[in-house]
Amino acid sequence: MGTTLIVILVIVVVLGIIFAALYNGLVKLRNVVQESWAQIDVELKRRHDLIGNLVETVKGYAAHERGTLDEVTHARAAAMAPNQSPAQAAQTEGELSRALVNLQAVSEAYPDLKANQNFMALQNELGSTEDRIASARRYYNANVRALNTKVQTLPTNVIAGMAGVSKAEYFETEGIARETPRVDFGTSGSSAPSVGQGPAAGGQLPPGPQDAPPPQQG
Repeated sequence: MGTTLIVILVIVVVLGIIFAALYNGLVKLRNVVQESWAQIDVELKRRHDLIGNLVETVKGYAAHERGTLDEVTHARAAAMAPNQSPAQAAQTEGELSRALVNLQAVSEAYPDLKANQNFMALQNELGSTEDRIASARRYYNANVRALNTKVQTLPTNVIAGMAGVSKAEYFETEGIARETPRVDFGTSGSSAPSVGQGPAAGGQLPPGPQDAPPPQQG
């Protein structure tokens, strides 16, 4: 009787340790997802500030381009709306990127604007910010994929339900923002602005598992 009780206690202790390990792993992964989203949010706010300064600079040279400037301003305001989910932010940032394409077209018609030192500095800063967003997006989505896999598979899905840990949303931009590289207002062709594309720059987060280099062509 004493041996049976000891065996039962050992089993209970082992199961408790396994449960605690799985629970802690889920909570840790959820926290990593939240922290990596916070990094994206910081870069998006910087993007919004730079775009606001860019619009003000363009106004000094092309104030009569009211329709284009208003389009960017309204899209920026929508992107800056608080408490957006990653999916909602991806949509509003995509709309902002589309508006920036039209702003680029306007800049092409004003050589003095393209040569303005402040304008050039802003576009370079914006391009660097786009690169950091691309790196942060990959890192965030890799963590989301890992969390969602845990939430959907045994045995962690049972523990996730008990712990209140649910699936997270990916941050995937759509349309122009997915298809084009970095911001370039007339300095290297007709590239369009984007979120989530372009090579990684300094200050990037660690790459996700999907960031393996492409095969080299012979």
